[in-house]
Amino acid sequence: MITEDEFIKGRVEHIRELAANTDPFIKRRLLDLANSYERRLSQPQRAKPMSIGAPPPTPRDERG
Repeated sequence: MITEDEFIKGRVEHIRELAANTDPFIKRRLLDLANSYERRLSQPQRAKPMSIGAPPPTPRDERG
């Protein structure tokens, strides 16, 4: 099974190959896309926030 990092590295390589054979406008966009994929590789994986339940009740105003 392929890991996410391996998939992203493959995408970056393929995108750069495509960029080599295109006009300057498309090339710039493809290289920007490749750079955004590479930033994913350099960032540590963040844990997704989990919902544990309802938020704690707020204190009532005693002045009532």
